[in-house]
Amino acid sequence: MGVAGKVAAALDAVLDRQRGHLFPWAPVFLGLGIGIYFFLPTEPDGRFYLIPGLIGAAGAVWALLRPGGVAALGVAAALLATGLALASARAHLVAAPVLSFRYYGPVEGRVVALDRSASDALRLTLDRVRLEGAVSTQVPARLRIALHGTASGQGGWPGARIMTTAHLAPPQGPAEPGGFDFRRHAWFQRLGAVGYTRAPVLVAAPPGRDLGLFRLRMAVAARMRAVLPGDIGGFAAAVTTGDRSGVGQKTLEALRASNLAHLLAISGLHMGLLAGFVFAAIRLGLAAIPVLALRLPARKIAAGAAILAAAGYLALSGGNVATERAFVMTAVMLGAVMVDRRAFSLRAVALAALIVLLMRPESLLGPGFQMSFAATTALIAVFGALRDWQLALGPRWLSPVVGVGLSSLVAGLATAPVAAAHFNALAHYGLVANLPTVPVMGLVVIPAAVLAATLAPFGLEALPLEAMGLGLRWILMVANWAAQLPGARGYVTSPGPLVLPLFVLGILFVILWQGWARLVGLIPAAAAVLIWTGAERPAVLIADSGTLVGVMTPQGRALSKSRGAGFVAGIWLENDGDGADQPEAAARWPGGAGRLRVIKAGARRIIHVTGKRALPELSDCTAQDVVVAPLPVPLDGPCLVLDPSYLGKTGAVAFDSDGGVRATRTPDRWRLWSGPVQ
Repeated sequence: MGVAGKVAAALDAVLDRQRGHLFPWAPVFLGLGIGIYFFLPTEPDGRFYLIPGLIGAAGAVWALLRPGGVAALGVAAALLATGLALASARAHLVAAPVLSFRYYGPVEGRVVALDRSASDALRLTLDRVRLEGAVSTQVPARLRIALHGTASGQGGWPGARIMTTAHLAPPQGPAEPGGFDFRRHAWFQRLGAVGYTRAPVLVAAPPGRDLGLFRLRMAVAARMRAVLPGDIGGFAAAVTTGDRSGVGQKTLEALRASNLAHLLAISGLHMGLLAGFVFAAIRLGLAAIPVLALRLPARKIAAGAAILAAAGYLALSGGNVATERAFVMTAVMLGAVMVDRRAFSLRAVALAALIVLLMRPESLLGPGFQMSFAATTALIAVFGALRDWQLALGPRWLSPVVGVGLSSLVAGLATAPVAAAHFNALAHYGLVANLPTVPVMGLVVIPAAVLAATLAPFGLEALPLEAMGLGLRWILMVANWAAQLPGARGYVTSPGPLVLPLFVLGILFVILWQGWARLVGLIPAAAAVLIWTGAERPAVLIADSGTLVGVMTPQGRALSKSRGAGFVAGIWLENDGDGADQPEAAARWPGGAGRLRVIKAGARRIIHVTGKRALPELSDCTAQDVVVAPLPVPLDGPCLVLDPSYLGKTGAVAFDSDGGVRATRTPDRWRLWSGPVQ
């Protein structure tokens, strides 16, 4: 036997010893294929898929014809190719028109969703859109407008056709090269324009017979806010119907700072608590009747009833991506109970992940998918190890308390790297805040919500809603207390694009691989942490509109303006791991240059022309100057001028400390959601 034969035999033996534990790797390789598609710098054409397709087909044939451990390699290749093709197909299937220009004028459409913006303004999402003077190929399938000024209230809007006068623009690209691309997020929501209005919103036509479930959700949310006014009612509506429009920005910030924001989103926790409550109630009810308990499979009946309750919760909540994911996970777990399988296993989690990725491959990139599966996988791995090692959680009377504490600790540790990578913040008192609130959510809030839903047809929902409000008041009180503790939030620098995938793959290897070789996974995980700690931020950042410049200084990033472009400023400071707000960062910019904003950045001199009044003060420039302006600059000289004609082609621009220049868009880099560079 030659060297190649010996290597193949050794590999076959290694993989054969993993038999029975390989299925959880299926979503990992499917996800790798999906990730490769989104990581590509340029949208591939049909020829690109020829080689992955051949490799995937060859892998499938290999797995069928070559029994033994190495067959897993063929399956892995097939899953990788499938993920790549699946993500591409999904991106093309959701394609819809995107507004290609700035628009101001009449807007008409049907209200299909309500939420709140980061500035605490109510937002309407519209479909069946009409724009005056726009041809059909330019009209977005959906658009979203924030309501400012006199545009307020929401009476009778859900499902109605409304009209107003609004400012619209295409979805914004990344605030900096390599940053979060809102255009991609909007593309998969078929959201082709965003904007705002200060004009009154008029109802052009009342709700029709369609969107009945949406109108029911909004009616339930309105009833909850009527019984429980203020943020308590908004919180109750959010955890029941998914409508967050009644929760203020101050409350959201407190929940985030205390690591309790997951209680606001309808996620696996809520779905699991609801299904668990229904499962326990039905099973105990059947057990209390000996005739039924001896003749019926109470456990399976309770599991089936819990699945139906979870499905109803999914429908009532609006069926967003996070809730769909939670329902899939819950249904898989309860389905395992119905077929006499272990409900909480890595196989069940893997199956749920496969279903979610097949339905919505783009969810792989979202923090919701990553955090929920990170928490679930870690919890099952830890408690499975405790079960296998027969380790008790203390005396019987203390074990529930220890279990809740351990669950919060494990889930917090598992999700912390993902949360830090996406949100650049860590809640230092998250465990302290979760310990007294998660049990209240399970023992008070969710049971009261189920009871309210049961009694609502008889008009008796007010009393259980008041009980629900007591639990939510306690949660908000703990959130506000934890958020106000000294050092409640810590900030971290945004990692590079490969850090989180490298870390996650390393930890997954530790969890999924069997035997001491699993410790090898600690190497890429540690390497990811080292790369993250050494991450460098751009020396200079320039907004794609030319309205803001940020330069890194020893005190942190200095911003050229204290007001305006607030969203971009917030993203830059967040990615820097800087807890300052825009006015504080603007105070770092040196003064004394008149209306022109001038600062040194290494060998360069950055000159920001903030507007028309500042333009006359700029007469000439040198080769070391970079002139940034939100309006055309008629300047002859050897300097680099970044005005709308330049930034319109490049998007946001970054200057690295080593002199390199990066742009959001270049002629050889484009995707479906961004379009080719003109």
